[in-house]
Parts: sequence; C-alpha cells; structure tokens
Amino acid sequence: MEYSPPPLFKQGPSALARLIFFVVLALALLISDARFNTLEIVRGLLGAGLYPLQRAALVPRDIFMGTVDLAVTSATLRNENTKLKEKNLELSVKAGDAAQLNAENAHLRALLQLGSRAASTQTTPVEVQYDTRDPFTQKVVIGKGAQQGIQNGAPVVNEDGVIGQVTRVFPLQSEVTLLSDKDEAVPVQIVRTGLRSVIYGTPKGDTLDLRFVPISADVQTGDELLTSGLDGIYPPGLPVAKVVRVDKQADTAFARVVCLPIAPVRGAHQLLVLHYEVNQPPNPKEAEEAAAAKDAKDNKGKKGKATAPAKSDSGAALAAAASAPAAKKPEPPAAVKKTEPASAKKAEKSGHARKAEPAVKPAPGAAP
Repeated sequence: MEYSPPPLFKQGPSALARLIFFVVLALALLISDARFNTLEIVRGLLGAGLYPLQRAALVPRDIFMGTVDLAVTSATLRNENTKLKEKNLELSVKAGDAAQLNAENAHLRALLQLGSRAASTQTTPVEVQYDTRDPFTQKVVIGKGAQQGIQNGAPVVNEDGVIGQVTRVFPLQSEVTLLSDKDEAVPVQIVRTGLRSVIYGTPKGDTLDLRFVPISADVQTGDELLTSGLDGIYPPGLPVAKVVRVDKQADTAFARVVCLPIAPVRGAHQLLVLHYEVNQPPNPKEAEEAAAAKDAKDNKGKKGKATAPAKSDSGAALAAAASAPAAKKPEPPAAVKKTEPASAKKAEKSGHARKAEPAVKPAPGAAP
C-alpha cells in the first residue's frame, strides 16, 4: 500500500528548491540595496516602528543611570563646578585671541585681494543611545534623526575633537560611523609642516592609519593632525589624531604612519552634530558644461523667436490664398458685355444666310 500524506500536510516544493530560492532572493536584495538603496524606505519604516520598543528596552538602563547620578555627593559636584569655571575662563581667553586673529586674517586677505571664506557652522547636541551589534564595524546610534534636522554625512565631534560621521538617518534616530572604523576616511593636515593626507581607520579599531605619505616627507612622532577642510564636509582645524609611530622601509614608496585618535571615540556620550556649509567655487568642467548648455538653450530660443514671425506671415498668405476662390469674380466691363451679343448675332445671321444660299438655283443658260 503506497503511503501519501494527507492534503493538509503536503510539503509542496522540495527543501533544496526552497533553499535555492531564498538564497537567490537574499543575494538579490543585498546587491540591490548595496548598489541602489532600494530598501532605504523599508529600513526607515522599520526603524520608526521599532523605536518605541527600543526606548522601552532602554528604560531600565536609564533608571539605573539616573539613580547613580542622584547618588553623586555634593563634593563631587563642587569639584566639577570648579573645573568647569576654569575651563570656561580658559575658553574665553582663547575666544578673544581667536577673534583678534580672525580680524587680522580678514585684513591680510583684503590686502592680498583674496576672497573671504564664507562658511557657516551650526551644531545640534545629541546623546549616544547604544552601540551597534556588528562586531566588524565601529558604529553607534544617537537619539536624534531627520525630524530634528540631522543630515546624512554630517560630522560628529565632542569637546576634544572628531568622533565620526553620520552615515544613516532615520526619522527619530541616526547611525554614526566612528573615526576608527575601517571604512571611514578623513582628509587631514599636519600642523607642524602643513603636509596633507588622508587618515583611515583600521580593522581592529584601536589605531588609525595615515596613508599616502612619501618616505621623504617630514613626519615625526608626536605630530598633531587636524582636518584640512578640502572635502567640504569637515570644517578645517578640528583635532583628529596624533602620530605615535613612523615606519619607513626602502622597498616601499610610502611610509607607514600609525596614529591614535585625540578624542575618546568609544567613551563619548554627549556629542555635537555639525551642519557645515561652505561656498566652494564650482568645478571648472561643470561650469563650462553648464555655460555651454545655457548658450545652446539661448540660441534655440532665439531661433524659435525668429521662425515665429515667418510662420505667421506664411500662415497669413495661405489664409489669403484660401479665401481668394471664395470671393466673387470681377465683372467684365460694360463695353465687352454689349459687343459680345452683337457679334454673336452677326455670326448667327451669316450662318443662316449661308444655309439659305444653296436653296436658290440659277436659271438654265444664265450666267452665274
């Protein structure tokens, strides 16, 4: 007797066919999302829907941290207050020096006939909620998103220096890629020599790698690296890292420069998201293409305006020609009208006379 499962428990396609189908579907979704960001809207909707659950899961931690903050003694508060006053005084002195230097810089740029650096920077304070669970990346999640004005690509800093960059924005949250991530790159400049290069994170996330530095370059241990501002994303002058080791080998064209971040990348909780806007000059190639497109558009408009009167004149001529047959024909002159019947009558009389002549026969013997 052949065994067959009941209709309710039929298996359908085989397990191998289903495995292949879902593997192909997963690969297609991964490639399409990585190349074309097809699942960005779905990811945003899921993030907004799961936000209440995430906040509910963080409630015990927030209660514990609040309790710890309440347990702080008055002596600790006094010490922190004293440190903040000293820091405030130091920053006020630096702010005065910076204002004087900016005035001198503006005066010198005016003497040299150099354009002013028109740039504006706005800040948004945020707080780190939690770290991501991916062990191969260095990312954190902050508690503000698109509804609070956070933009994708905005730099993130704290009071010590650069922390990272916003790489993904949700309605109520944002994802920040830290400076130590292997895919993060920041254009920097050495303060002592002015040498520009690009600093990258490492797979381990504990150090930074300053790449594309020639062996002959003057790089020493202890050199401080600041943002160069050439990318238009990071404002110039932000502290990034310090050089801790320089390895120069004869068989390579570039030196290996190992750096450490100045700011505590993993230990920061209160951060600032910068909204940096700079009026950079346009790309010469793009400017030429835009000018050529504008000239072509203007020429096309001029040709259209020139052909419009010609088309209207030809249309008027065609309308006049079409209306001409419908008009009454001009009547001939009166003299022609009178002469035509007379001549017709004479022709008729001569015709009748010719017809009547053969009827009269001459007499016999008479002369013709």
